Amino acid sequence: MTDLDRLRELLLSRSVTRGDFTLSSGRKSTFYIDARRTTMSAEGLALIGSLGVERLVARGWAPRAVGGLTLGADPVAYAIAAASRNRSPAPVVDAFTIRKQAKTHGTGRRIEGCFEAGQSVVVVEDVITTGGSAQEAIAALSAEGAKILGVFAVVDREEGGREVLERAGHAVETLLTAKGLGL
Repeated sequence: MTDLDRLRELLLSRSVTRGDFTLSSGRKSTFYIDARRTTMSAEGLALIGSLGVERLVARGWAPRAVGGLTLGADPVAYAIAAASRNRSPAPVVDAFTIRKQAKTHGTGRRIEGCFEAGQSVVVVEDVITTGGSAQEAIAALSAEGAKILGVFAVVDREEGGREVLERAGHAVETLLTAKGLGL
Protein backbone atom coordinates (compact mmCIF):
# COMPACT_ATOMS: atom_id res chain seq x y z
CA MET A 1 0.00 0.00 0.00
CA THR A 2 1.34 3.43 -0.90
CA ASP A 3 1.37 6.40 1.45
CA LEU A 4 -1.33 8.02 -0.69
CA ASP A 5 -3.51 4.90 -0.41
CA ARG A 6 -3.07 4.92 3.36
CA LEU A 7 -3.94 8.63 3.54
CA ARG A 8 -7.10 7.91 1.52
CA GLU A 9 -8.04 5.17 4.02
CA LEU A 10 -7.41 7.49 6.97
CA LEU A 11 -9.53 10.25 5.50
CA LEU A 12 -12.38 7.87 4.76
CA SER A 13 -12.31 6.26 8.20
CA ARG A 14 -11.63 9.38 10.30
CA SER A 15 -12.76 12.44 8.38
CA VAL A 16 -15.66 11.71 6.02
CA THR A 17 -19.22 11.78 7.34
CA ARG A 18 -22.33 11.37 5.22
CA GLY A 19 -25.56 13.25 5.91
CA ASP A 20 -26.98 16.73 5.31
CA PHE A 21 -24.50 19.52 5.98
CA THR A 22 -24.12 23.25 5.46
CA LEU A 23 -20.50 24.07 4.59
CA SER A 24 -18.66 27.22 5.68
CA SER A 25 -19.32 28.54 2.16
CA GLY A 26 -23.05 28.24 2.86
CA ARG A 27 -23.42 25.46 0.30
CA LYS A 28 -25.34 22.29 1.12
CA SER A 29 -23.63 18.91 0.89
CA THR A 30 -24.42 15.24 1.48
CA PHE A 31 -20.93 14.67 2.90
CA TYR A 32 -18.59 16.53 5.22
CA ILE A 33 -14.82 16.20 5.30
CA ASP A 34 -13.47 17.12 8.74
CA ALA A 35 -9.88 16.74 7.58
CA ARG A 36 -8.56 17.81 10.99
CA ARG A 37 -9.43 14.35 12.32
CA THR A 38 -6.78 13.08 9.90
CA THR A 39 -4.38 16.04 9.66
CA MET A 40 -4.04 16.21 13.45
CA SER A 41 -3.45 12.47 13.90
CA ALA A 42 0.09 11.17 14.29
CA GLU A 43 -0.13 9.00 11.19
CA GLY A 44 -1.87 11.69 9.17
CA LEU A 45 0.80 14.25 10.05
CA ALA A 46 3.56 11.87 8.94
CA LEU A 47 1.83 10.96 5.68
CA ILE A 48 0.82 14.53 4.78
CA GLY A 49 4.27 15.85 5.58
CA SER A 50 6.05 13.31 3.41
CA LEU A 51 3.56 13.48 0.55
CA GLY A 52 3.43 17.27 0.75
CA VAL A 53 7.19 17.64 0.44
CA GLU A 54 7.17 15.22 -2.51
CA ARG A 55 4.54 17.32 -4.28
CA LEU A 56 6.37 20.61 -3.62
CA VAL A 57 9.52 19.14 -5.14
CA ALA A 58 7.63 17.64 -8.10
CA ARG A 59 6.11 21.07 -8.80
CA GLY A 60 9.50 22.73 -8.61
CA TRP A 61 8.30 24.90 -5.74
CA ALA A 62 11.05 25.93 -3.33
CA PRO A 63 9.23 28.05 -0.74
CA ARG A 64 10.91 29.53 2.29
CA ALA A 65 7.73 28.82 4.27
CA VAL A 66 4.29 27.24 4.03
CA GLY A 67 1.08 28.17 5.80
CA GLY A 68 -2.47 29.38 5.54
CA LEU A 69 -5.53 30.40 7.50
CA THR A 70 -5.81 28.96 10.96
CA LEU A 71 -7.08 26.31 11.88
CA GLY A 72 -7.36 23.95 8.93
CA ALA A 73 -4.04 24.88 7.37
CA ASP A 74 -1.99 24.72 10.57
CA PRO A 75 -1.33 20.96 10.88
CA VAL A 76 -0.72 20.69 7.13
CA ALA A 77 1.92 23.44 7.28
CA TYR A 78 3.57 21.99 10.39
CA ALA A 79 3.66 18.49 8.88
CA ILE A 80 5.34 19.72 5.69
CA ALA A 81 7.84 21.85 7.61
CA ALA A 82 8.82 18.94 9.87
CA ALA A 83 9.09 16.47 6.98
CA SER A 84 11.22 18.87 4.94
CA ARG A 85 14.10 18.42 7.40
CA ASN A 86 14.51 14.80 6.32
CA ARG A 87 13.97 15.09 2.57
CA SER A 88 17.20 15.98 0.81
CA PRO A 89 17.46 17.54 -1.75
CA ALA A 90 14.14 19.17 -0.89
CA PRO A 91 14.68 22.56 0.73
CA VAL A 92 13.93 22.92 4.42
CA VAL A 93 10.81 25.05 4.82
CA ASP A 94 9.36 26.75 7.86
CA ALA A 95 5.71 27.23 8.75
CA PHE A 96 3.45 30.16 9.54
CA THR A 97 -0.20 30.68 10.33
CA ILE A 98 -2.57 33.45 9.36
CA ARG A 99 -5.06 34.64 11.94
CA LYS A 100 -8.63 35.42 10.92
CA GLN A 101 -7.94 38.96 12.21
CA ALA A 102 -4.80 40.76 13.35
CA LYS A 103 -4.19 40.70 17.08
CA THR A 104 -5.28 43.78 18.97
CA HIS A 105 -2.41 43.43 21.47
CA GLY A 106 1.31 42.71 21.41
CA THR A 107 2.75 43.08 17.92
CA GLY A 108 -0.67 43.27 16.29
CA ARG A 109 0.34 40.73 13.66
CA ARG A 110 -2.00 38.73 11.51
CA ILE A 111 0.69 36.39 10.18
CA GLU A 112 2.47 34.48 12.96
CA GLY A 113 5.41 32.13 12.99
CA CYS A 114 8.25 31.90 10.50
CA PHE A 115 7.25 34.47 7.93
CA GLU A 116 9.08 37.53 6.70
CA ALA A 117 7.83 40.07 4.21
CA GLY A 118 8.88 39.29 0.66
CA GLN A 119 9.38 35.54 1.14
CA SER A 120 8.43 32.89 -1.39
CA VAL A 121 5.62 30.84 0.12
CA VAL A 122 3.12 28.11 -0.65
CA VAL A 123 -0.37 28.55 0.77
CA VAL A 124 -1.67 25.32 2.29
CA GLU A 125 -5.19 24.10 3.02
CA ASP A 126 -6.77 20.99 4.43
CA VAL A 127 -9.78 21.10 2.08
CA ILE A 128 -10.51 23.34 -0.89
CA THR A 129 -14.19 23.96 -1.61
CA THR A 130 -14.75 27.46 -3.05
CA GLY A 131 -11.16 28.63 -2.71
CA GLY A 132 -12.21 31.42 -0.35
CA SER A 133 -9.83 30.56 2.50
CA ALA A 134 -6.88 30.27 0.14
CA GLN A 135 -7.83 33.59 -1.48
CA GLU A 136 -7.98 35.26 1.94
CA ALA A 137 -4.58 33.83 2.84
CA ILE A 138 -3.13 34.96 -0.50
CA ALA A 139 -4.47 38.49 0.06
CA ALA A 140 -2.94 38.70 3.55
CA LEU A 141 0.41 37.40 2.31
CA SER A 142 0.42 39.59 -0.79
CA ALA A 143 -0.19 42.64 1.40
CA GLU A 144 3.10 41.72 3.10
CA GLY A 145 4.93 41.38 -0.22
CA ALA A 146 5.06 37.57 -0.28
CA LYS A 147 5.70 35.76 -3.54
CA ILE A 148 2.97 33.11 -3.82
CA LEU A 149 4.33 30.03 -5.58
CA GLY A 150 1.04 28.13 -5.44
CA VAL A 151 -1.60 26.49 -3.30
CA PHE A 152 -1.32 23.00 -1.83
CA ALA A 153 -4.29 21.13 -0.31
CA VAL A 154 -4.89 17.70 1.11
CA VAL A 155 -8.35 17.37 -0.52
CA ASP A 156 -10.13 19.19 -3.34
CA ARG A 157 -13.92 18.84 -2.94
CA GLU A 158 -14.15 19.59 -6.69
CA GLU A 159 -16.71 22.35 -6.19
CA GLY A 160 -14.97 25.06 -8.19
CA GLY A 161 -12.35 26.30 -5.74
CA ARG A 162 -9.41 25.00 -7.73
CA GLU A 163 -10.68 26.71 -10.88
CA VAL A 164 -11.22 30.00 -9.03
CA LEU A 165 -7.64 29.94 -7.76
CA GLU A 166 -6.20 28.94 -11.13
CA ARG A 167 -8.15 31.70 -12.92
CA ALA A 168 -6.56 34.12 -10.46
CA GLY A 169 -3.15 32.86 -11.60
CA HIS A 170 -2.34 30.47 -8.75
CA ALA A 171 -1.17 26.93 -9.47
CA VAL A 172 -2.95 24.34 -7.31
CA GLU A 173 -1.65 20.96 -6.17
CA THR A 174 -3.79 18.50 -4.19
CA LEU A 175 -3.19 15.05 -2.79
CA LEU A 176 -6.75 13.76 -3.22
CA THR A 177 -10.11 14.77 -4.63
CA ALA A 178 -13.69 14.05 -3.59
CA LYS A 179 -13.97 11.74 -6.60
CA GLY A 180 -10.75 9.99 -5.60
CA LEU A 181 -12.30 9.41 -2.17
CA GLY A 182 -15.37 7.87 -3.81
CA LEU A 183 -17.60 10.78 -2.82
